[in-house]
Amino acid sequence: MRCVRHAIFVLARILLLLLLLLLLLLLASCARPSLIGTDLGAGPAPDFTLVDGISGRTITLSGLRGGAVALAFLYTNCPDVCPLTAERFRAAQRSLGTDGSRVTFVAVSVDPEHDTPEATRNFSVAHGLSERWYYLVGPRPALQAVWGAYGVGAISTGTPIVEHNDAIFIIDRRGRERVLMHSDQPAEDLASNLRALLKEGD
Repeated sequence: MRCVRHAIFVLARILLLLLLLLLLLLLASCARPSLIGTDLGAGPAPDFTLVDGISGRTITLSGLRGGAVALAFLYTNCPDVCPLTAERFRAAQRSLGTDGSRVTFVAVSVDPEHDTPEATRNFSVAHGLSERWYYLVGPRPALQAVWGAYGVGAISTGTPIVEHNDAIFIIDRRGRERVLMHSDQPAEDLASNLRALLKEGD
């Protein structure tokens, strides 16, 4: 009888350990991935609606939910960080491969007076960006509202140069701001973040 009780006790302990292990595995699978960049706390990304300078389509940020989004603030005459950001976007698209079909790359203009539809098309062609890519333009008040919502400064200098920060916001499939990146970070880090967000909930 003692042997039977002992066997039941041992079996119960083994089952309890297995259940605890299963629970730990489930918790680990639900944990947020480790992302590269400044953690933004997963709050909702401020929504906005602007016009794509390339196609003329009206684009709403919340309409892109279901896929990951990389959001930057650029201007077509920019001599330094904007071309670099565009190159990072193109390289990340290539690195993502088939996963790239679930990622949208978005630029919001910081130079409404000069970022004409023709200028946005020329910029996009020059940097090899076409698929899942929008270059959003609009009147200055509409753009200023978006700049303010994301804490982006855009200062006209009276020359073709616009002073602005090179923020790249990484937004998850639920429309939440996850991390802040910059143009000097490798494209592979950008692709890694986007790939990690695509795996959440799969």
